[in-house]
Amino acid sequence: MSTLDWIVIGLFFVVLIAIIVWVVSQKNKNSEDYFLGGRDASWIAIGASIFASNIGSEHLIGLAGAGASSGMAMAHWEIQGWMILILGWVFVPFYSRSMVLTMPEFLERRYNKESRTVLSLISLVSYVLTKVAVTVYAGGLVFQQVFGIEEMWGIDFFWISAIGLVLLTALYTIFGGMKSVLYTSVLQTPILLGGSLIILVLGLKAVGGWEQMLEICGATKVNDYGDSMVNLIRDNRDSNFPWLGALIGSAVIGFWYWCTDQFIVQRVLSGKNETQARRGTIFGAYLKLLPVFLFLIPGMIAYAMGAKGDVMLNGELYVLPSADAAFPSLVAQLLPAGVKGLVVCGILAALMSSLASLFNSSAMLFTIDFYKRFKPSTSEKKLVKIGQLATIIIVALGILWIPIMRSIGDVLYEYLQDVQSVLAPGIAAAFLMGITWKRASAEGGFWGLMSGFIIGITRLGAKVYYNSVQDAGDSLFKSVFFDTNWLFFCGYMLLVCIVVVVVVSLYTKAPSKEKIQGLVFGTSTPEQKALSRASWNKWDVVHTVVILGFTVAFYIYFW
Repeated sequence: MSTLDWIVIGLFFVVLIAIIVWVVSQKNKNSEDYFLGGRDASWIAIGASIFASNIGSEHLIGLAGAGASSGMAMAHWEIQGWMILILGWVFVPFYSRSMVLTMPEFLERRYNKESRTVLSLISLVSYVLTKVAVTVYAGGLVFQQVFGIEEMWGIDFFWISAIGLVLLTALYTIFGGMKSVLYTSVLQTPILLGGSLIILVLGLKAVGGWEQMLEICGATKVNDYGDSMVNLIRDNRDSNFPWLGALIGSAVIGFWYWCTDQFIVQRVLSGKNETQARRGTIFGAYLKLLPVFLFLIPGMIAYAMGAKGDVMLNGELYVLPSADAAFPSLVAQLLPAGVKGLVVCGILAALMSSLASLFNSSAMLFTIDFYKRFKPSTSEKKLVKIGQLATIIIVALGILWIPIMRSIGDVLYEYLQDVQSVLAPGIAAAFLMGITWKRASAEGGFWGLMSGFIIGITRLGAKVYYNSVQDAGDSLFKSVFFDTNWLFFCGYMLLVCIVVVVVVSLYTKAPSKEKIQGLVFGTSTPEQKALSRASWNKWDVVHTVVILGFTVAFYIYFW
């Protein structure tokens, strides 16, 4: 890192601190102000926050690493702007009408309080043990690689960077709440996009261009059925990414993440009205078309540079240390002075935005879904204080989890997609049936959630057991819960959970018309329909068609 790089990083922090000071000076009047920014966000802030919250360590390390090891396979999860459109066009009207603060609260409105409790617990535990843990762990590794520092003041630099990242992000999240997340995202998103674009352009130049990269990666086979790294659609016998399983699994996980997860939907709930919320999702969908090119393809470029064997960077032969080191190695070796500082700012922005969103969403879940439910008379001022305290506790848990994460980090990171693939189906089934089927009962929704949770825990337990016990014999249980491809298992889980919702609902009491008014298709009042229709125009439709058209073109090109 040169002096110029440090100057660029210093300027980034000066602007960031100025924004945070301004946000903190805007006092939060109540819990809605603190957690949802007073429901006053514009489409630019919403879309930028959706994108910045999504881009975290799983992209800087995981997605680039996936590009370097398996090519285009993970693009199914990243070319999902169309799924954010479903959030905007299908779910935003229901969420706006219900005026809920959290997704578990929506389930209580639609089903019952037990469903709310189950989803709150699942969300909180999964945030701390997976999203927070992986972001912090990977953040420490990224900065250790980029700065090239092993120790500082006699302390492993991993600890300094990981804990520093958590504490810095926690400070502005605790004092600024949702507004700090939204407004810092407006700064961080362009820096992240600009820095990653520079990596893409300089990487393509170093490897010899787009066609050269495709030629090298196209010559690398990924299975015994003729598929190469550049193939998005792979033979259905592929052990990791069969085309049918990839389409089904990525859709189920994407639906849960983009349309029902508090982490993302909280940004939409902060919109000043239905129009701004929907347009925020359209803007976010445009931005979501970019990660494949900004992170996954640079991973493929890093692989191609290493495979080529004659690429010189800064007078030295480029060698890819490992797949997961693809993006940070490009930052460390490819970029000139000053530009490296800008990209480091982009990495900082990605990790801080993702962490800030996690802290804010977790604190909101605890405050609204647990504390306020048991103490409904709590003053708004005290709820804000409880939210700040909850953030501090979540930060402390994140820091305490770092040593465990470091000792089993590789294993846990490998299982991150597995965790999401078994977390998603039950929640997706409850929400999907909840808004599309009037007959779905409170008991049906609850047991749909619970069946997903029970099956998911069984699957994860089987993975741990059979991976540690080498001489375990074959059985029907092993065949179903361990041997089944993770993507097909995700699809089967969704079907099972939907069947549970349907069967239990048919044998239990149907919800009253008053309870589901405006929460299910076909139950909206004429006034609600008119309000939704007035919230969009032809340009919203045009932009939607453009995004869908680009997605189809992408699949055709990389078929």
